[in-house]
Amino acid sequence: MSHPSFHTAPARSPTPGTASPSRVRFGRLVAALIVGTVLWHMPVPTGVDPRAWHLLAIFVATIVGIILRPLPMGATALVAVALTVLTGTLTIAQGMSGFSSPVVWLVVAAFFLSVGFIRTGLGVRIAYHFLRVLGRTTLGLGYGLVATDLVLAPVIPSNAARAGGVVFPILRSLGASLGSEAASGTERRISSFLTVVAYQGTCITSAMFLTSMAANPMAAELAGRQGVEITWARWALASLVPGALSLILIPLLIFRLYPPQVRETSEAPALAKRRLQEMGRMSGGEWVLTAVFVLLLALWTFGDRLGLNTTAVALGGVGALLLTGTVRWEDLLEERSAWDTLTWFAVLIMMANQLAELGLAGWFSGRVAGVLGDGPWLPAFLGLSLAYFYSHYFFASNTAHVVAMYAPFLAVALAVGTPPLLAALVLGFFSSLFAGMTHYGTAPGPMFFGSGNVELGTWWKLGAVVSVANVIIWLGVGSLWWKVLGLW
Repeated sequence: MSHPSFHTAPARSPTPGTASPSRVRFGRLVAALIVGTVLWHMPVPTGVDPRAWHLLAIFVATIVGIILRPLPMGATALVAVALTVLTGTLTIAQGMSGFSSPVVWLVVAAFFLSVGFIRTGLGVRIAYHFLRVLGRTTLGLGYGLVATDLVLAPVIPSNAARAGGVVFPILRSLGASLGSEAASGTERRISSFLTVVAYQGTCITSAMFLTSMAANPMAAELAGRQGVEITWARWALASLVPGALSLILIPLLIFRLYPPQVRETSEAPALAKRRLQEMGRMSGGEWVLTAVFVLLLALWTFGDRLGLNTTAVALGGVGALLLTGTVRWEDLLEERSAWDTLTWFAVLIMMANQLAELGLAGWFSGRVAGVLGDGPWLPAFLGLSLAYFYSHYFFASNTAHVVAMYAPFLAVALAVGTPPLLAALVLGFFSSLFAGMTHYGTAPGPMFFGSGNVELGTWWKLGAVVSVANVIIWLGVGSLWWKVLGLW
């Protein structure tokens, strides 16, 4: 029996959060504007700066726009920043201040670094090596896909790019090669299991590094505005133990609850080996990218001790790839997701920062903390963190959720006495983990669900069970690890 060969190159992933390039959804646009207008004209609460209240109205309308998507996310952000200036809510300098934020350029630089993994084929090569070693069983194939995502996560801040551009094409090729496809009604043999494992895996790896999901640096920036500094090394170290446990235990849990019909895949390693032979030896560009990748991880980990800024290190890595010809400037100009992210990320960071400077965050946290009372911080924080986690059922974007809720929830957590770094990191970790509950929770969700390998009811049931398991792992075992690290 002949098998079709594996996918030779990952497809370029679509830019998350974009709408049709030529269509404005006017009904959705009007809905967002109505929300903002109503809030704008409501009485300003006592103790709140009127400019802060008006900025909040524009901010909330922007979040509604991001959720409803009447325009691409970048276009929505540009309209929002124009409104902040034209209404006199902010000066032009304040409105454009987000574009000078180092954290914005950290994300953009990470997107540029990811171009190297796609262009050189190193990401695909890494995946095939894992499948060659681990692929004798279906569970091993699942771990191979998760391991690929984990290796790429520190330098690819878009889970759509690494899960959709590298992991998903290989998953589909594996299904075709091993006779398991939704089109033929054989998805339950292997592909259904691998689809759930790969998707849940990318939600976990997105939580493990500051640079593994675009909203993570945003959370760090918002935390910094409240006096909580989160470095790349702190984030990675705090996530190490609970993240590793989730990556090990969640595939096992899914294997138990949703087992594949075929458990032995002895032909998969041979297929992976054949594909690696077709790829040939590593190119010069792949070797350069490997060296830059290792150096970046080392400098991000120990940069604090060396006095090196994380964003400067990332930009240095991009410069090295440009100077060696591993990537070309034309490649970076074509990376639409990076430039789109630069636009909306800068605007959202600007509005969040200005709301904090105008005192709205302090006013909100003081009011909520007064309602919660002066009891122990632990039960209050557990309630806040679980509310933050499970409210993601109402969001179709990690970024929209973080922008809308991270800063106020962190402010309340600090107001009730939660140790600052613990509160900031837990909410940051949850900002990725909660995406696994639904098929729309993060950008790769519709892509994986659209394969037809998993029924909707099954997806939601497994997502709910996995969410509970992740909460237990991260708040249970994780809290012990964080105690060792001195976070509380």
